[in-house]
Amino acid sequence: MEIFGNDITLLILIALMVSAFAAGFIDSVAGGGGLILVPSFILAGLPPQLALGQEKVVSTLGTIAAIRNFILNKKVIWSAVATGIPAGLVGAYAGAQAILYFDPETIGKIILFMLPFGIILSFLPKKNSNVKDVEPINTSVILFGVPIAVFVIGFYDGFFGPGTGSFLILALHYLLRFDLVSSSATSKLFNFSSNIGALIAFMMAGNVLYMLAIPLVAMNLLGNHVGSSSAMKYGEKLIQRTISISLSILMVSLGYKFLF
Repeated sequence: MEIFGNDITLLILIALMVSAFAAGFIDSVAGGGGLILVPSFILAGLPPQLALGQEKVVSTLGTIAAIRNFILNKKVIWSAVATGIPAGLVGAYAGAQAILYFDPETIGKIILFMLPFGIILSFLPKKNSNVKDVEPINTSVILFGVPIAVFVIGFYDGFFGPGTGSFLILALHYLLRFDLVSSSATSKLFNFSSNIGALIAFMMAGNVLYMLAIPLVAMNLLGNHVGSSSAMKYGEKLIQRTISISLSILMVSLGYKFLF
């Protein structure tokens, strides 16, 4: 398979398929699958713009498996979805527009500074994290807290992107006091909608390789299925460990990008 003069050998294709599976697993549990996919595509010889477009088509379709599992097991907080999705769409659009006017290195350094706090937060104990009734009592949080949080994170997703899923989980967990499994499930719908908006833009710009996407989407779907099933089976401990690994990878990546 030839891409811009570079051949995608069978070995490289297999490596990308493994990366797609790993990205799907991590993304379904704690977010951050793009931290694996984008560097993998660049190392395979794809230009950065094409790598970003390819990551979106793989992760967008791959997320369907995780969403299906979480919905079937009634882990999604639908009241939060109703107010969060519109805010996420608007935030992501605003972020994509803002990147044309703001210095991304400054934002990257701010995010790099905040990531250690996110890792610490993911390990803090939370009251009533295992309650069966996960519907929030305080409706003002649904009407105001969720849209504000998802708008801000959606803005980041459109502006830069990596780690959006992890930030969504942390926001839902600590703003709404949902258990981590429900937070992970609900965040997938927010992230899915923002991915669709970005994917349409990349497709219109011709930055998607459909033939390469087919096997990678299949592996990403499998990774999302295994990851979401594992999250529901092993609960918060798996999510805490996975989200800390995901955020740590993001912190190292951003540190290398913005400090060296």
